[in-house]
Amino acid sequence: MSTATRTPGRPRRSVLLTGLTAVVTLYSLLPLGWLLINATKTQPRLLDSFGLWFSGHFALWDNVRETFTYDDHIFVRWLLNTLLYVVLGAGGATFLAVLGGYGLAKFDFAGRRAVFAVVIGAVAVPGAALAVPTFLMFSKIGLTDTPWAVIVPSLVSPFGLYLMWVFAAEAIPDELLEAARMDGAGEIRTFFRISLPLLAPGIVTVLLFTTVATWNNYFLPLIMIRNPHWYPLTLGLNSWNQQASTVGGQPVFHLVITGSLLTIVPLIAAFLLLQRYWQSGLAAGSVKE
Repeated sequence: MSTATRTPGRPRRSVLLTGLTAVVTLYSLLPLGWLLINATKTQPRLLDSFGLWFSGHFALWDNVRETFTYDDHIFVRWLLNTLLYVVLGAGGATFLAVLGGYGLAKFDFAGRRAVFAVVIGAVAVPGAALAVPTFLMFSKIGLTDTPWAVIVPSLVSPFGLYLMWVFAAEAIPDELLEAARMDGAGEIRTFFRISLPLLAPGIVTVLLFTTVATWNNYFLPLIMIRNPHWYPLTLGLNSWNQQASTVGGQPVFHLVITGSLLTIVPLIAAFLLLQRYWQSGLAAGSVKE
């Protein structure tokens, strides 16, 4: 009687796990497929055809061209606004999270546990709960309806700070810092020459999270920005979507769908380009020496 053998070191395959993974993958890719298929349709064909299959003239390139040129190239302005908010907001939040996380992980000071409790509490508070108080505060100092009303709140990322705190505590040995100090290196030089390269995977991970959060931010710009010329892509596409319900408004749902497709392309590219750093950042500390 023969017995089934399995190659040592290879995990056993699970039919149930494979099936669940396939279902989750289909569930995740189905909206993206719907978006891609319907971005190839004209406005009339979009409303009278099956949503999960192509219909009529392949109008993807015409839709892309019209999206960029519609309403005096306003989509380009929204794209540049979003890039501005991401570069200054997400980039600044990542920089502050790196500095704060490194300091909390590698320096001992009075009140360190209190700071930890505050950070954990801040992670648990949803951003929407702080939007109205932030608006009232910014309206008092006259920063509403300006880019700073979106950029400044985006600089605070409690989750990014906590993630960098945990990552720095595991990724940077205390012995390495002590050796650098004994060799006469100052704290700033030690941070930039020794610690920062070791923190690269964690930095990329935090940068991806803050970039996605800022890129998809909708509620904060909604209450802060009134001038359409300062809209991010999320608000701009929503204004196009609501255009059909206004008196005399022209429906441009094909442009909304095409613009949504163009909006997610930079995020997909960022994840693909930084994937190996992101994966190593998430796996940091999972293997003990």
